[in-house]
Parts: sequence; structure tokens; C-alpha cells
Amino acid sequence: MSDQNLYFIALIPHETVAGEVTDFKNDFAANYNSSRALRTMPHITLKAPFKLEAREHNNLLNWFDGIRPMAESFIVELEDFGSFPNKDNPVIYVKPVMTPGLERLQKSILNAFEHSYPDISIPYTERNFHPHMTIAFRDLTPEQYARAMDVYQHKKYSATFRADKFYLLQHNGEQWNVIAERSI
Repeated sequence: MSDQNLYFIALIPHETVAGEVTDFKNDFAANYNSSRALRTMPHITLKAPFKLEAREHNNLLNWFDGIRPMAESFIVELEDFGSFPNKDNPVIYVKPVMTPGLERLQKSILNAFEHSYPDISIPYTERNFHPHMTIAFRDLTPEQYARAMDVYQHKKYSATFRADKFYLLQHNGEQWNVIAERSI
């Protein structure tokens, strides 16, 4: 099998909001035995992880640099918490407010990706964009999920950040790293 790289595209909040979201992740590690979310910087996924042959790396960087999103910079509003309560892998997240700017940016990136990489399918769940900033997942048990949601469904949180760039990240086998950024 040939060498493949793993990538995704995201919005990344400024340092203050990233620190606040990381504090929530630390709360899950300390109080709900769920630390997997700490492996990834706070972000909103715009294009879910995808694999490409390693030899395509420079082509991907060129493609990313050429994206012309049909959006202008905008304010991302974060408001409270939500969850995906699936029975095997529940997820708890900070909720971004769906705005026209956020929706346009994500659709623009997906359309550009689909045009240039038609052999990589885009699942329905990705097309049906549900923005979120994960604070607990994968190692969050259903029991701990229930305990945490008793607290987090009533917990209040509000923050904003300007989305004026989006980022291409690559997994190096241990963690995700930003390898390119693009202005909106």
C-alpha cells in the first residue's frame, strides 16, 4: 500500500477563545475521564479528515492556496453546549451559531474540494453541516456522557472570534499541525 497523508480544513479561534475551550476539555479529562479531545486544538471543521497519497501533498497545498471562498470575513459566535448523543461514541461540544458567513465558507470549501478531488466522496453528514467545537468524544463513555450532560446542558458560555482565515492541517502520526493558512 502506498504512503498516504491525513488532512482536514478548519477555522481556529484566537488564543483567548482557544484557551477557554481547552479549559472545558481539561474539565472533561479531570471530571469525566475523557481526555482524547485534548489531542486536537480547538477548531470548527470545515472539511472533515481525508486521505491523499503522499505524492499529492504539493498539489494539495497549491489547491488550498487557490481556494477563493465565496465568503467575507465574519464573526463566529459560540453559544453554550450541545451534543451528538450516539450510543457508542457520544460527543459534547461548544455550539457555534450557524450564520450565513459560516455556512457559505463551508459550502464553498466543499464545492472546491469536490471539484478538484471528485474521487473522494463527501458523506451526507458533512454536506449537512452542523458546526461544532468538540470538547469530549471517543473516550467519553455513555455513563460519563450522561453525567456531563446533566451539568453542561445548563452551563452557559458565550464568546466570539473573527473568522478571517481558515487552515489546512495535517496529521503527523501523533498530532494535527497547521501546514497552511488562507485568508477569507
